[in-house]
Amino acid sequence: MGAHAFAERTRHELRAIGDKTPRRTPATISGLTPREAHVAGLAARGATNQEIATQLFISASTVEYHLRKVFQKLAITSRRQLPRVLEPRVTS
Repeated sequence: MGAHAFAERTRHELRAIGDKTPRRTPATISGLTPREAHVAGLAARGATNQEIATQLFISASTVEYHLRKVFQKLAITSRRQLPRVLEPRVTS
């Protein structure tokens, strides 16, 4: 989105109060968060959004949100692609 200046300013302000915010790189931007990896792993094993939501104590719409982010980060369009794409990764 081109908000690099704002991100840098925020990082500077956070450092001023003692926070250690890591710099975002292309590798960290495209990487899955632990929650996204967990949701993706469950979906890859065939769990429905409602089953995932129940297991993780979150709403089905939150599961949908995480899966949208996963699809975007992994450049896929279907749940059926998850097992193939996640195979080299560690799924939770």
